[in-house]
Amino acid sequence: MDIYQEEVVQRALRGDNIIIWLPTGGGKTRAAVYVAKKHLENNPGAKVAVLVNKVHLVDQHYNKEFKPYLGRDYSLVPISGDCDQKDFFGCEVKNSDLVICTAQILENALTNQEEGKHVELSQFTLLIIDECHHTHKEGVYNKIMRRYVAQKLKGERRLPQILGLTASPGTGGAKSIKGAVEHVLQICANLDSVIVSSKVYAPELKKKVPRPRKRFDIVDRRPQDPFGDHLKFMMQFIHDFMALGPDFPVREFGTQEYEADVVILEKKGVTDRNRLLAQCSLHLRQYNDALLINDTVRMVDAFRVLESYYSTKSSTAMDGTDFFLLGLYQENKVELRKLAGDARFENPKMGKLQNTLLEQFDQGEHSRGILFSKTRKSTHCLYDWVSNNPALQRAGIRAAILTGAGNGINYMTQNEQKDTIRKFRLGSLNLLISTSVAEEGLDIPECNLVVRYGLLTNEIAQQQASGRARASDSVYSVVAQAGGREVRRELLNECLEDLTGRAIGEVQRMEPREFQMKITDLQKEALLTRQLTEQLKSKKKSRFSAAMVQLSCRGCFVLVAFGNDIKVIENAHHVNINPDFERYYHTGGKIPLKTFEDWESGRVISCAACGKQWGMEMVYKKIALLPILAIENFAMETPEGRKLAKKWKDVEFTVKEFNFNTYCSNKFPNMFD
Repeated sequence: MDIYQEEVVQRALRGDNIIIWLPTGGGKTRAAVYVAKKHLENNPGAKVAVLVNKVHLVDQHYNKEFKPYLGRDYSLVPISGDCDQKDFFGCEVKNSDLVICTAQILENALTNQEEGKHVELSQFTLLIIDECHHTHKEGVYNKIMRRYVAQKLKGERRLPQILGLTASPGTGGAKSIKGAVEHVLQICANLDSVIVSSKVYAPELKKKVPRPRKRFDIVDRRPQDPFGDHLKFMMQFIHDFMALGPDFPVREFGTQEYEADVVILEKKGVTDRNRLLAQCSLHLRQYNDALLINDTVRMVDAFRVLESYYSTKSSTAMDGTDFFLLGLYQENKVELRKLAGDARFENPKMGKLQNTLLEQFDQGEHSRGILFSKTRKSTHCLYDWVSNNPALQRAGIRAAILTGAGNGINYMTQNEQKDTIRKFRLGSLNLLISTSVAEEGLDIPECNLVVRYGLLTNEIAQQQASGRARASDSVYSVVAQAGGREVRRELLNECLEDLTGRAIGEVQRMEPREFQMKITDLQKEALLTRQLTEQLKSKKKSRFSAAMVQLSCRGCFVLVAFGNDIKVIENAHHVNINPDFERYYHTGGKIPLKTFEDWESGRVISCAACGKQWGMEMVYKKIALLPILAIENFAMETPEGRKLAKKWKDVEFTVKEFNFNTYCSNKFPNMFD
């Protein structure tokens, strides 16, 4: 341990709840290992939980940090969503001295009352929370800590010590010192902790963690953009067809603000039963996506996105609106393809990005970099560009995509994530093209280039991304358009980073009594607010009887189900148990998901009338084939009119638990004879 690390852990060694604030690369995790070691040595029967917010950090912390220093003397177990131990988390906790897991696994175990799976916070004596600045609002860290704080305020003494780790708590959106201080105090209240940093040995810390050389790689605007102009012409044609009038002003095409406008228009179209408005809005969003992609990567990438979208539309056209929108694209497709292939008008950012990568990778075969982009779609476009770029291939760039784990086609499985990171560590890959999933915690000492490409993020994400460049003489590049918002945001983030430091300083200078009073007041206020919110949620859930609510397809407005057809499995999967429902949907390709404890995924399901995707099938307990529905793909017909919901938790009727035995006896009446 370095001397500044010894400085920041002193209060933790005395048993205090603390947040360690050290810059990325400052050795927060190593400090946490030291605290865990001393805690286990000095407290017979101690039990430690290390919580992380990204799956790939479970193995990283286990293999690189905790196992080498604690594995010989203590029983350690890493648990993530793709391993069997999660199904018996309670047993694993009993049999281990230290568990490393994603926070969601602990949260599931706290709520699951089944023997062998359930745990209580009181079973742990030390809780280490990595990237603890996420302990706010509805984040899973905060759900866990709400329980902790509620129990503490009731006088419960058998609670674990808290050790939070962060490179930056941020300002919470505040731009004044007062607001930033309030945000830091709220994080401290949520974690029931004081925040500590290196004071005496700050110069040693600065020497140990040199910051990468930051530079702005600026490109001029495209002098001409005939491809983008043609897309805008088509969008205006759709607007004229919609005949919105002056009551619906919309903002500039090809911006996030315009996207927000068409999202609102689509919702209005659905709630007003105006299919023309709803469908035109959906198509306009696709064109806007194409404009955003055209501004970020290549014209051909933007064209392919539209081509992919319209390739499925001809078979599901059902009225004049569909035929108009499909016809407009078909009439302009040849021209769009021609314009997309004209190299004279290519995105100048691509040339600048190529030069930035070549500058670093031409220096030698040991270079390693991370290219951050905003969306999964853009990472796939950039990967295709890198893979087919002769100059980048001659420079020896071996790239791979790293995005978040999930269920869709563009998502990665957890094993794919782990495999990609392992190859990057070993050097068989030397460029990760990533979304924000790689911003936090990914520790690759050899990484000497970080490129932020077309990103607008907050000061925390900026610091985290910068900290991925660990090698000496590293470069942190911002590739952006002259006068663009990315540069302005980067400069603002630098100011916010400074503001965060000043706010933490003010909090640390508070008298202990004043600090404790403020923290307790914030905790009581949060608990009261939470109780009131839960009461309102409960009241909202019983607003309508499930039998009085009907679900209609959001794409064509056909009524397809009643609210009481819907049941929930494991508090997560909302399924339709009505056998007649299958006549309303078609099935498509199988979703590539692994088998879980009680279920496995089946095929994609879509509306038989209009082709709108609704969800997927699940095979439950190897017997029940059930359609899982995403409520965002439906409208709800209620006694008070048509309503929309993004998540099932937002619906205004109660969804009952699925009863497997009842389902089987109804489906197979002779099964138990």
